[in-house]
Amino acid sequence: MATESDKLRERLNRATAHLDPPYAVVDLTAFDANAAALAERAAGKPLRLASKSVRSRALISRALGRPGWHGVMAFTLPEAIWLVRAGVSDDVLVAYPTADRGALAELAADPTLAAAVTLMIDGTDQLELVDAVRAPGQRPELRVCLDLDASWRPLGGRVHVGVRRSPVHSAGAAGALAAAVAGRPGYRLVGLMAYEAQIAGLGDAPPGRTGRALGQAIRLAQRGSYRELVARRGAAVAAVRQHADLEFVNGGGTGSVAATSADPAVTEVTAGSGLYGPTLFDAYRAWQPAPAAYFACSVVRRPTADLATVLGGGWIASGPAATSRLPRPVLPAGLTLLGAEGAGEVQTPLAGAAAATLRVGDRVWFRHAKAGELCEHVNDLHLVDGDTVVATVPTYRGDGHAFL
Repeated sequence: MATESDKLRERLNRATAHLDPPYAVVDLTAFDANAAALAERAAGKPLRLASKSVRSRALISRALGRPGWHGVMAFTLPEAIWLVRAGVSDDVLVAYPTADRGALAELAADPTLAAAVTLMIDGTDQLELVDAVRAPGQRPELRVCLDLDASWRPLGGRVHVGVRRSPVHSAGAAGALAAAVAGRPGYRLVGLMAYEAQIAGLGDAPPGRTGRALGQAIRLAQRGSYRELVARRGAAVAAVRQHADLEFVNGGGTGSVAATSADPAVTEVTAGSGLYGPTLFDAYRAWQPAPAAYFACSVVRRPTADLATVLGGGWIASGPAATSRLPRPVLPAGLTLLGAEGAGEVQTPLAGAAAATLRVGDRVWFRHAKAGELCEHVNDLHLVDGDTVVATVPTYRGDGHAFL
């Protein structure tokens, strides 16, 4: 009897029989189900789409057209400008500070862009760079958002849990920066963001023999971090509101949508990776997205009777160099990477029970460890509905853009 894995493999193979690997597909049924599930988890608070996790204008627009989704979180200013000019969104928050003088000059020269794009800051030195590009009296008022560092620093700061982002960590520091922005001409402070990466971006059910103990430690740290952040974020928002009429308070990511939306200080939640469902999110207990994005490689040789080698496959995700960042061969089921070789740039040998059944020309389907980074390897995404490719849409790369 055919398993669900067998049926999925057969369906994807039928849909893409006319294509030669390597290529990437997005299963629209899973994509739409993930979008709906994320909106439900947000409990009425709007979801801002993290564009770096999708990297295709067509699929960003598809998600934004669904209930509960509004606005984009871009990863660079040139990307934000492009998305606005392309009509994808008129509300784009740039997630990181920028030093791109050309993009700043373009933003400052266009009132429409200035009204649609919000810059991220965590210090007045970033404002000074903007002013050096174009002085306040010679440009429209620019929208800015304050980046509050959401990492947890227990034991008097001797321990750091989370990523190292903004120097603004306390409510007092947030209030002081807000006052400085309010006192400068040419800017309007409209938002505050606090991204809790240690909760949203860290799976609490890691695999392997040590996974259970590690998962318990991660969950304990996440509970402590969440309690601390809710209090500190609320205090920071109150301090900033003394100097600015905030339009939004942003937080979270795919892994924390429900928890972040429960914070009364937060008005919107960011999500993106959950639309594609990459393998890193298999290690979350609260919610796992349905896998929606896959890429296919061709078997090109059989070095032994129990090994099959595909051409390419080494599409490695960013982050710490670890096996968790490797793509995973998932179809047919029962394939594994070789520990001594992993996923290679030009070839990837595969072992496991299914390897002996593969022949030259067969497809092997992989899932990427992260979401949008998949799109840096292909010009197009083939959109699958059932067993048919219903559309082929460009990625950022296919549109001629490599923003980072």
